[in-house]
Amino acid sequence: MSTALDFALPPALSAHEPPEARGLTRDGVRLLVSPGAGEPLHRRFTDLPGLLSPGDLIVVNNSATLPAAVRLDRLAVHFSTARDDGTWLVELRRRTSTASEPYLGGEAGEWLPLPGRATLRLLGRETPRLWRAALDRDVPAYLREHGAPIRYSYVERDWPLDAYQTVFATVPGSAEMPSAGRPFSAELVTALVAGGIGIAPITLHTGVASPEKDEPPYAERYEVPESTARLVNLARRSGGRVVAAGTTVVRALETAAGADGRVSASTGWTTRVVTPDDGVRAVTGLITGLHEPRSSHLQMLTAIAGEEPLRRAYEAAIREGYLWHEFGDTHLILSA
Repeated sequence: MSTALDFALPPALSAHEPPEARGLTRDGVRLLVSPGAGEPLHRRFTDLPGLLSPGDLIVVNNSATLPAAVRLDRLAVHFSTARDDGTWLVELRRRTSTASEPYLGGEAGEWLPLPGRATLRLLGRETPRLWRAALDRDVPAYLREHGAPIRYSYVERDWPLDAYQTVFATVPGSAEMPSAGRPFSAELVTALVAGGIGIAPITLHTGVASPEKDEPPYAERYEVPESTARLVNLARRSGGRVVAAGTTVVRALETAAGADGRVSASTGWTTRVVTPDDGVRAVTGLITGLHEPRSSHLQMLTAIAGEEPLRRAYEAAIREGYLWHEFGDTHLILSA
């Protein structure tokens, strides 16, 4: 069985603020290109239309980010995932001077008073760090009034919710931004479409990111509409690439794909973990950020890029000072 790529990530390579605060446009971030064979290339995200071909299809995630963090005096509650029975998965975090850190306390049956006289009841543990919980009112409406975007310590101050939305965001539901879509601008989308490159949406509502390097992802709600399934299958039949804008898109498409790679309309919950052992069936390219050492995402990237090309890419990214995390630089992987 393949193991996820391991490396030392220098703290200086964490993006502390949106690129706009660094004097860049959204689409002006750097783009590391893994072209299948050969050495990594260094480009800008604005170069994307010239790196793809007419007939290629980019599949994007249209999930919009919720202000999913509710802050108390000493704790924060991160609302992760809405469940079918109206309860939510939540993570408890201990507030620090910079952001928050995992909090392992709490007991089943405990009630937590939240701002606005709301009450959250812990029902039981779903994973070692996620609780099943019930709020005494509608969660999305409550978050709009009392929530803030989830922020980790490498981001040094709060940014408005707009900084955590992509141009594709139309369906609220993600605890954290589907960040591979952030560098797309309206102008870049226009240039892609004018070049004969298609764009089609799926929806996958992301839960809270795992602070544990070796923790696999958990079930997330997704939808692959009929129109997108049709476009994916047409691109494949016509010899075009199917490029997923984000690991969330890979997860959704690979869940909806049959053994022959044909994608069908699909909706529900996915627990799919893409690894090199299983490979990918529908996706032939990926636009993504730069991921933490040993994360499950790197298993997925290895399945698309191959182990050695991915290792070369990450060595180049560290050597050339690319920036990590949701406000950082990007990586285009094209399978050989």
